[in-house]
Amino acid sequence: MKPETAAKKLGIYLPAAPAEFQANAVSRSDFKALQENPPEWLEELRRTGPHPRPVVAQKLNISIAGLNRSEITEPLTSAEISDLLQSPPKWLVTERTVHAKARQEAKLAKERQAKRRPKS
Repeated sequence: MKPETAAKKLGIYLPAAPAEFQANAVSRSDFKALQENPPEWLEELRRTGPHPRPVVAQKLNISIAGLNRSEITEPLTSAEISDLLQSPPKWLVTERTVHAKARQEAKLAKERQAKRRPKS
């Protein structure tokens, strides 16, 4: 698979990965080995970052759209994310509220749809 795909599946920011990883395709067996027994560089990237947008959004408990609305365009490190969580700015509080409401509405819609389905 392409390095971009492998990085996405591993939850890492590709430009922060070693040049060898960025330049070469990753076989399925190599990918499985990276998942089962991650090398030190992969563990370090996962621990300290910089993190890709989906990981940043997950750690902040907001949506990727919320990152866009908040004009967070650069990857963040774990320390930067921790700082935001310790003293949340107004935009983060707002986006967390919006995200929680959207999740609740999705859950209710799923429950309503499940009730409408015929039981088999």
